[in-house]
Amino acid sequence: MSDQSTEAEQDRDAREDEAYTLSQKDISAILYAVEIDDAAKLTELMEPLHAADIADLLEQISGYDRSRLIRLYDREFDGEILSELDESIREEVIAILTPQVLAEAVRDMDSDDVVDLVEDLDDTQQAAVLDALEDSDRVAVQQALSYPEYSAGRLMQREVVMAPEHWTVGQAIDYLRATPEEELPDQFYHVIMIDPRLHPIGNVTLGKLMRTKRATRLIDIMEDTFKVFTATQPEADVAYAFNQYHLISAPVVDDEGRLIGVITIDDAMSVLDEEHEEDILRLAGVGEGSLSDRVMETTKQRLPWLAVNLVTAIAASMVISQFEAAIAQLVALAVLMPIVASMGGNAGTQSLTVAVRAIATRDLTGANVWRVIRREVLVGLVNGIIFAVIMGIVGVVWFGSPSLGYVIAAAMVINLVVAGLAGTAIPVILERVGVDPALASGAFVTTVTDVVGFFAFLGLAAAVLL
Repeated sequence: MSDQSTEAEQDRDAREDEAYTLSQKDISAILYAVEIDDAAKLTELMEPLHAADIADLLEQISGYDRSRLIRLYDREFDGEILSELDESIREEVIAILTPQVLAEAVRDMDSDDVVDLVEDLDDTQQAAVLDALEDSDRVAVQQALSYPEYSAGRLMQREVVMAPEHWTVGQAIDYLRATPEEELPDQFYHVIMIDPRLHPIGNVTLGKLMRTKRATRLIDIMEDTFKVFTATQPEADVAYAFNQYHLISAPVVDDEGRLIGVITIDDAMSVLDEEHEEDILRLAGVGEGSLSDRVMETTKQRLPWLAVNLVTAIAASMVISQFEAAIAQLVALAVLMPIVASMGGNAGTQSLTVAVRAIATRDLTGANVWRVIRREVLVGLVNGIIFAVIMGIVGVVWFGSPSLGYVIAAAMVINLVVAGLAGTAIPVILERVGVDPALASGAFVTTVTDVVGFFAFLGLAAAVLL
């Protein structure tokens, strides 16, 4: 009964893991339809799929199959798929699409999605996309592109639902019903109230709008939380505010405070996800690559940080070289010293990850930085004492030398304390001097823990044992 229960749980877990991914069976069926050039069958298989699933499929298959699939799918290809595609293959896909299919695809997209699509394209492809738009949409996208990269002006959509501050609920509902569908955003969450100078003064949620009596003034049912962003404000600040204040949408204004667009939660959360992903990749020194990148592109991204790591490794080796005589006399030092450095490196990485994440979420500030550093140092001290006892016993049992046990125990405490300090202080210092802590902290922390670990262990060994 227990075995059957375990198997059932495993089957359930496997189904849950595959719940939001295309199965290999589905992918094989789609590729077979492409292989036999059956457009009707391909459309039938692709029809139930969400645009995000189709984008995943295009990212997973080879360039040859991707080209054949897109050409066979032809006019069924829509703008949502383009907006979901990874940037690394988006240019390739656009180059494959016929001008007619590309035109139909981009016309169905909101202005913010079109901006996101074209801002990373080369001039030729950018012109092709812009030429496919209607004049009013093209002007809106070009205006958005005039704002700085990674700004609220690039993130916003121009389609806005607004109402004068003196309107009632009934007037707003009648206006929405009378407005042609193509003039409203595909999705919106608020009606933005404006004064006569087009300055936004508040939001009214659709939920309140629909459940409030028609005679009620909009100004009486405005939301309590209302944030306005300027077009030049960094998108990272926008994403932080959305997450911090639980916003669903927020207006964007120009330099004179006039309403020019709106940012919605899906775009803000995409920025937040990108920020988190970027931090993780940079901590590992692998840049902003993707699984679709070519070998040479990936090599170029990783090579600089591997070179930095080589320099730090040489620095650590230079410390070791100062104790060649001690190592030659006591071979046990060569056996044990990687343990001290490795433990320090791991402890430093733990503190570093916590610090970088706290800086990114703005939880680590000048007000609490010393408290956090003190906590990490104390954690390093406690862990150092625990592992010092363990390694002291190992030193005695393995090599039969109590003195060696004392030395490695002391070195372990020193290095873990320094690891806690360096792992927290280094990213804070880098952030203060304007260097991305996620990008540069790892190399510095590794260098500190290696150098301190080797110097503490070998130095104590030379002083005590020889």
